[in-house]
Parts: sequence; C-alpha cells; structure tokens
Amino acid sequence: MRKIIRKANKTLLHYGFDAKKFLNAINPKKKGLFYTDLEELKRQKGSDRTFDFGDMYPILKDKNDEGGTMSGHYFHQDLYVARLINLANPKKHLDIGSRTDGFIAHVASFREVELIDIRPIKSKVKNICFRKADLLELPSDLIDYCDSISSLHAIEHFGLGRYGDPIDYFGYLKAISNITKILRSGGRFYFAVPIGPQRIEFNAHRVFSLEYLINILSENYEINSFSYVDDKGDFFENTELTKDNMESNLGCRYGCGIFILIKK
Repeated sequence: MRKIIRKANKTLLHYGFDAKKFLNAINPKKKGLFYTDLEELKRQKGSDRTFDFGDMYPILKDKNDEGGTMSGHYFHQDLYVARLINLANPKKHLDIGSRTDGFIAHVASFREVELIDIRPIKSKVKNICFRKADLLELPSDLIDYCDSISSLHAIEHFGLGRYGDPIDYFGYLKAISNITKILRSGGRFYFAVPIGPQRIEFNAHRVFSLEYLINILSENYEINSFSYVDDKGDFFENTELTKDNMESNLGCRYGCGIFILIKK
C-alpha cells in the first residue's frame, strides 16, 4: 500500500502537486496553532492602528522546518563550480543552459559570464551577457571561442523536448561535440549531469552511467577531477574514479556527477 501511495505522489509531483506537503499543511494541529497565534496577535494589537489586518495568508509548514536547505544537486554543484572558476580566473567564461538563479548568479557576483540558452531571457543583469541560441546548431562565430565553459545539469535535457527543443535522441552527444568545438585547447569544461543506472526518464532528463560518461569524454578531454552528490544530497569532493566506483555509480540511483575536464 505504501508503495502505491509513493507512486501516486510521484505522479502528482510531475503535475506540480505535492500531496505529502498538502496533507502536512492541513494537519489539524498546525491549523490550531495558526488560529492560536492569530488570536494572540490580535490581543496584543488591541486598539493600535499602526497595522490593520489584510487578507489571511496561512503558512502552516514553516514552524518545524529547518532554517534553510544546504544540500542537493544544485546547491553543491553551483557553489563548488563557481568557487573553482573564481580561483581559475579564465579570460572568457561561457555557460550553456545552467541555472540562472543559482550558478549564474554566483559567478556574476564576481565576474562577467556569458550565457547561452534555447529559451529567451528578458531580464538585464550586470555581469550576465545572454545569447539565445540552439547549441545543436552551433553558430560559426562560437568555434574556438573561449578558454572556460560550463554546463551544469543541462545536457541531460538536450533533445527531449522539455524546454521547447526539437526531439533528438542523440542531442546530448551533439551538445558535447559542439562544446568541444567552442572550447580552446587546454581550456576547462565544468560539466555536471545526473548519474546512476543509465536511462531516459521522459521527458524530464537522461541519467548517465559513469562508465559511459568516461568513455564518451575521454576522447577529447582529460579528467582533472571528479566530485559528486549522492542520492541523499550530500557532496563528496575529489573522488577517485576506481573501477568499482564506476561500475556501481558510487551507489547512486539519481546522483550528480561533477567533472572538471581539460580539453586535449
């Protein structure tokens, strides 16, 4: 029964509804606390008119939550790679499709970063130069363009249509090939994708096995370092890619592999 409930909730999550959070939020105990707090605030207010009450806006789940979340794929990869780019201080850094409110924001806080995405971005932000382009159709002016490039949690989506891109089963290979053309010899490629048993979870993403990734990357790149985030959301920096680690995908079902690559 629990397995059926978990599967149902996972399906609902795909449509933006988290049943677990909803049931937790309408817990009678939490609703009771909400009204208790409201009555206490009204009592303290008394006849004071500094603040009148507006519409009710019940937030019922924050009382027992932690002060913040410092785990997971995006938190660790964004912070880690931004730190490495700051230390490397490349002449020109280009990003392909990484998260703007995470990684791009981190990098833009200390240097200029160029961003390519298939989707439009209307906002104008200091230190962020945006260009709308489809990486599967590489513009000729981007060949041998920069000495540093990143793509974090993006290439697994190429060709699955999720972001309005054309369906292309081999889209991820074309993306990696074009990134190789963009990057100058000796340049660094900061690359992160989901790792685990290899599969497509359509239309969300691909998940890559470590053996397969190393096989397709080794032709044009040397692996400078490898780090990963496990299924629990914990970060492991500079992990050795032993045969056992590769075969087991470090025990990940849906982890995040973070490669620092040097173009040959």
